[in-house]
Amino acid sequence: MASGELSRAEALACSGCRHACHVMLFSDTNAQLFGRIPIRHIILIQMRFDGLLGFPGGLVNPSKETLEAGLSRELWEELGVAIPVSVENHVASCYAPSSSSSSSNLITHFYVKKIDEEQVMEVEKAAASTATDHGQEVLGMVRIPLYTMKGGGGLPSFLSHSFIGNCRSQLLDALLRFNLISPQELQESLVHAIKIHTRTSKDLQAFLTLTEGKRVPSLNDK
Repeated sequence: MASGELSRAEALACSGCRHACHVMLFSDTNAQLFGRIPIRHIILIQMRFDGLLGFPGGLVNPSKETLEAGLSRELWEELGVAIPVSVENHVASCYAPSSSSSSSNLITHFYVKKIDEEQVMEVEKAAASTATDHGQEVLGMVRIPLYTMKGGGGLPSFLSHSFIGNCRSQLLDALLRFNLISPQELQESLVHAIKIHTRTSKDLQAFLTLTEGKRVPSLNDK
């Protein structure tokens, strides 16, 4: 067991802890980008209401339902499709990063479930049309690119975005654990992602400097 991780039993035995369950849904595919770049796998993630990327799921109360039943309920609300999740799909449990008061005593449970490509498309369609939380808690489903293009496009650019809690770590671990990408490919993507993140930070800082001391015009100025 990796450092900081809990077994499922240890997590459920934690007194006074809150629990959140999330799942990474993925499928294999023979599709190619531009007819020449193998996509290999379709991995779904979502843009959240707070502008952060995260896997579908949410808070679960183990005293009222099992972790898996609670996760399936959350998936129905966020994706509009009934997707059963079992204990066999459980990958890891750990304490959430203590970045805010809301994450205090929160244990996150991560699941990975492989589905058919047809099911992926069904999820994407339902998530944008019939899901209860679409347009509110969930702003849309996104496919994670597993290829790297010239200049760092693809996975490196994706990894440079902002993720909720330990979602990015969960993703990186799952990519290697389920052999969805080679360690060398992931290492190269991370190197590119760090460079992209550095450039983005400099751009934001430069714009912040430009706005300092400047009065922002209001509608009343017209």
